[in-house]
Formats: sequence, structure tokens, C-alpha cells
Amino acid sequence: MKFFTSDTHFFHEDLLGNNDFAPRPFKNVAEMNQIMVTNWNRVVKERDVVYHLGDIAMHPDYDKGYPEILALLSSLQGQIHFIKGNHDNRAFFKYLAANDPGGAIPGEPKFFFHDVGVLLKFDRHQYYLTHYPMLLGITKNIRNLHGHIHHASVPIKEDINVGVDAPELEYLPKPQPFGAPISENQIGLIAEAKAAELAKLRM
Repeated sequence: MKFFTSDTHFFHEDLLGNNDFAPRPFKNVAEMNQIMVTNWNRVVKERDVVYHLGDIAMHPDYDKGYPEILALLSSLQGQIHFIKGNHDNRAFFKYLAANDPGGAIPGEPKFFFHDVGVLLKFDRHQYYLTHYPMLLGITKNIRNLHGHIHHASVPIKEDINVGVDAPELEYLPKPQPFGAPISENQIGLIAEAKAAELAKLRM
């Protein structure tokens, strides 16, 4: 199974509390991190693949915090493909690659890295996976999965924000636990519901 997420911002204390940008009503980063790890591991199995679309963590000690971030990421189930966000850097990716804990399949890494994006095909659609939202124009069977804008939504049906605090999560029939990645099956539900809502607004 394929899963998608973005903008976890592990360890990012400045996001705690209620705000319009990225509301995170947790007591501290330890609680926020643990809730996201728990909810991630409830839905993702060890042999699943998760595409993380950027802004993994914001540790207060920057590069000195790499070991702590690595330990947290190693506790997440699944093979993880990281797409570089504006708060990620190549030095961090190199550190993760050099200290990869190994995946569920012997001899395979747990982490994979992409500077710009990934192209996938499933559910009769092409998916462009990027950190920043793309303006695709008129397309046929192409969707953009993105993050970056947190609690905001691009008013284009082909653009789907998969961030942990994205408003697109409200299109799902059941509340999405905070930090749980979105499955490939849920992507279709979100896309259909968003398209229907935007069509009504244009009437």
C-alpha cells in the first residue's frame, strides 16, 4: 500500500498552540511527536511505502539534532521516500542515508531521497508528488499531491494537500488521526469530494 504525508515538522516548538497557519494544540513537542508516530504506525505496515513530501522536522539544535530526528524516523513503519521541502537540506538527507537503519526487506534501505519530486501512476491517474503546489492548468488524469501551505487549500481540484494539517483531510468520511499518512485509496475519496465542492461553488 502507498501512503502520502507532508509537513510533519517534528520537534517544531513554534507551531504549538492554536494559530491560523498550522494549529497544533499539544502541550509540548514530545507529545506532538509521539501522537504522530503512534498514528503513523497504526495505519502503515512495515512493507508499505510512504511518500513524505517535505518539511520533515525543525529541531531547535539544527544539525546537532540529527541523531534525535533519525531515532524518531527509524521508529516509523514502512519504507519512506523523502521529497525535499524548504525546511529540509541535503546535509540532513546525507546524514539519514549514511545512518539508514535498513528496511523490512533484508539488504534494502529504509529511506529514499528525491530533490524535487516523484511521478507515480495509480488509480488510472498520474500523480506529481512535490513539496510546493503546482499549477497544472487543464489536465486529463493528472493530479498534484503536495504540502507546504499547511492549513490552506489551493482552489484547484487537481491539487491535493496531503500535509498533516491540510484542510483536504476534512473531505474524508471519518476524521483522520493527526499525523497518520493518507492511503492511496483515501486520495481518490479526497479528489472526488474536492472536485464536487468546487463545482458547486462555480454554479
